[in-house]
Amino acid sequence: MPVLSPALLTDKKVILPPGSNASGNWSPGILTGGTLYLSGMGGEDANGKIAENFDVEVKQSLDNINAVLKQAGMTPSDVVSAQVYLTDKELFERMNAVYAAFFKVPRPTRTTVVVAKLVGDGHIEITVTARK
Repeated sequence: MPVLSPALLTDKKVILPPGSNASGNWSPGILTGGTLYLSGMGGEDANGKIAENFDVEVKQSLDNINAVLKQAGMTPSDVVSAQVYLTDKELFERMNAVYAAFFKVPRPTRTTVVVAKLVGDGHIEITVTARK
């Protein structure tokens, strides 16, 4: 079993992409020990608006993820795990089509969960973990 240095266990860097609307009570991303943990990203644009078209909402959610990845010097190919939260199981195939265009093979591991409601008016939230 490898021994981790104390510095690797305690270093935490907040990753805040330009134009982020993160409030003081959460961080879009935390980079620690070479692993990037992203908060759940919904489909809100820079003005806090959610598109009426679900496919556009999914794309915006993934673009929001990409902004955090880019700020950390990573790309979607560095994502190893994703969790997707949908408010309607009937949206699964549409989400999957947009998701598959964003994440190339080999795609990250994924869990998809249907929930009754998300905070706000969105229909999707995605969180990922990435590692260089």
